[in-house]
Amino acid sequence: MKIQLTDISKSFVEGGKSRMVLDRLNAEFQEGQLSIILGKSGSGKSTILNLISGIDTPDQGQIRIGEKKVSEMGDYERTLFRRHHIGFVFQFFNLIPTLSVLENVMLIRELDGSGNRENREKALQILDQVGLADRRDTTPENLSGGEQQRTAIARALAHNPSIILADEPTGNLDHETGTMVMEMMLKLTREMGKTLIMATHSTDLNKVADAVFGIQDGKLMPFN
Repeated sequence: MKIQLTDISKSFVEGGKSRMVLDRLNAEFQEGQLSIILGKSGSGKSTILNLISGIDTPDQGQIRIGEKKVSEMGDYERTLFRRHHIGFVFQFFNLIPTLSVLENVMLIRELDGSGNRENREKALQILDQVGLADRRDTTPENLSGGEQQRTAIARALAHNPSIILADEPTGNLDHETGTMVMEMMLKLTREMGKTLIMATHSTDLNKVADAVFGIQDGKLMPFN
């Protein structure tokens, strides 16, 4: 689904003062493409992803995903939309430590009410695609950083969302492992026809991305 942000502004109160993070920002992210948002820490990259997903709402402006106006939805409607259409990959993995690899991947589909057998089969299929089928009964603490992130990617894809949002997905990995994880994530999302938006400070994927944006002074602009 195509994503359109129109005149988006967002500010936060810090130390009793309002700080403008996004200032009348406009952007389009095309369906089925890899779009990268480059920027330093605190520039607003994560804020953009949170607004697209409906985790947060803009102070003003419109967010449209496909035919849906996400910015006009109520909390419950946004939650359901996010659950059905969006997958997340985070810097710090956000796996549940008491659950196995397989259980972590199955969890999001369980929230959607998927049958246990169907859920398990789909989770095992995704784990095989990320090379972790043999670690399905392992808990996150016994995985390497790269394996944890691959588990997180499998979890993000398990419920077949249209959109994958990745927030500094390699920020907690060494360069070699990070490169491997990014290449794998790009390969899988391209094969599955997903729209992938990645917020990062790394320029490693710039050459293969469909669109690269830089964020500066609260606005997005093409990055050259």
